[in-house]
Amino acid sequence: MPEMESKAENPVSLIAGMDIHPLIEAYFEFNHLKQLYRQGWLKKGVPAERCESIAEHSFSTTVLAYFLAQAYFPDLDPNRVIRLALLHDFGEVYVGDLTPDDHVSPERKEQLERRAITRIFSKLPNAGEFLGLWEEYERQSSPEAGFVRQIDRLEMALQASVYEKQGFNGLDNFFVSAGRAISDPLLVALLEELSTMR
Repeated sequence: MPEMESKAENPVSLIAGMDIHPLIEAYFEFNHLKQLYRQGWLKKGVPAERCESIAEHSFSTTVLAYFLAQAYFPDLDPNRVIRLALLHDFGEVYVGDLTPDDHVSPERKEQLERRAITRIFSKLPNAGEFLGLWEEYERQSSPEAGFVRQIDRLEMALQASVYEKQGFNGLDNFFVSAGRAISDPLLVALLEELSTMR
């Protein structure tokens, strides 16, 4: 596995061997999403002090998905959208933010993230529900999951736009990647508008 740049080690290592409530342990685990940088930005020259964390990306994706679902997608269940968006990156707690440069196959990535998700969720009440939501997102087995996947990529393009406005260059591939993943006409129009702002 490639080494991931982070602000600090996974906080769960700080409580190793302690007899604590499972919810506290799970919190220390997923708190690592606040520590882990989005690796693609670092690789493109965004310095660590300006680089978003995985948790910041997940938060922005969730808020964006909720706003859009509520306003423009009445056929979607906004509560399901929120749950999918909140949990979609939890596998990265132990796997990290793999990028195409890491040359990890989608099958291997899914296997690694499934192991991480199971490790985190298995200690919680309703573990099956949480694992089911993660699987729904991975399999793209509902309209809500497909929507959240597109919003995940739209958020990436929005963040790239912010970074460009802040003076960082060489981010074309993030817009191209988003364009390949986004198919809904409204979301395509938003992405196209971002492109005219460049």
